[in-house]
Amino acid sequence: MLPGHVAYGLGAQYGLRIDTGTVIAWERGTAVPTEYELTALAGVLWCSPGELLTAARTLREHRVARRLSATELARLVGLTASAYLRMERSGRWRGNERQSAALVEVLELTPAGLVTVSGRDEELAELLRGAVTTRWQAQVRPVAKLVPLERGLLVDVLERLHADYQALMVSTLSWGGGGGERAGATGDAGRAFLARILERFWRAAGVVRADG
Repeated sequence: MLPGHVAYGLGAQYGLRIDTGTVIAWERGTAVPTEYELTALAGVLWCSPGELLTAARTLREHRVARRLSATELARLVGLTASAYLRMERSGRWRGNERQSAALVEVLELTPAGLVTVSGRDEELAELLRGAVTTRWQAQVRPVAKLVPLERGLLVDVLERLHADYQALMVSTLSWGGGGGERAGATGDAGRAFLARILERFWRAAGVVRADG
């Protein structure tokens, strides 16, 4: 179906006045449909809302993918609807341990998914950068507060990442030519490692991120 066909279907079947440009913006990810528009879009395309959100990252996207209203999800995790909606709108999950466990179960979140919907990806990445560049032992406790992983596994992962980073720095220095070349190669390799630290962390922990 072309964007114009989709726009026509939204109007004919659901009474929505959506133009072709808006449909194109949804496809490109430069605009986001409302909850009702997403449900209608799924109807026009003969699929479920979840199939349109295969890489859900926000609380709202995960909730809509499970076809739950905000009120239903709030009840299932033990929150008032208003408290839950404040978190959804801010993009930061603030539930306690019991509520977080319920959220993981209801939305079928991975540990990586929980960190992402909590809005704490960058906070975790900063801790991991500190773990690989300095003493990893000092970061075990703060990382454990963010990541729902068994402590023994977490310790193994941080120690392994630290060893990998340090080995990379040593090996990069050894294959460089002159001093300037060595410094440049080491810097590039180190920056590349740190830029993908979250991906490396979750892969080492055996966790698949929702966004691939």
